[in-house]
Order: sequence, then C-alpha cells, then structure tokens
Amino acid sequence: MVRTPLTPEERERGERLGQLLRKARGDRSMAEVAAVAGISAETLRKIETGRAPTPAFFTVAALARALGLSMDDLVVRCALAQVA
Repeated sequence: MVRTPLTPEERERGERLGQLLRKARGDRSMAEVAAVAGISAETLRKIETGRAPTPAFFTVAALARALGLSMDDLVVRCALAQVA
C-alpha cells in the first residue's frame, strides 16, 4: 500500500500534538508514560518529535488518558496552537 504524502499542514499538526504531549508528560519518563498508555517508548518518541505525525486515534486516546488530558482538551489545545 502506497501512502499519500502528508501536507505541510498535517506535518505541523503532528508537531503541535507532539509538543502538547511532551509538555503534558512533564518530568515523567517516556518509558513510564508509554507503559501506562500501552505503547512502546519508541512510538511515544516518534509522536513527540513529529516523526509520526498521524498516530492512530486509539494511541492518542491512550496517551491522553495516561497524561490526564481529555480528548476535548487536546483538540482545543491543538486548534489554539494552529490559530496562534
């Protein structure tokens, strides 16, 4: 399966998501948060650095739960970053 290249906007959105998750993680280790979310630390690293700009919905939902964020809050914060 050939994947359609991401648009610059999609890449920017992925970077914003990664920054928000990194900020919410705070002092907790990547391994700790990844374990709570049920994903690998490498997957979390890719999301936080924007190398995985379109993570699966359930991955984002698990990370939001592990970080104490609501999905609604995450969407609003990503949208606010987009407008700014």
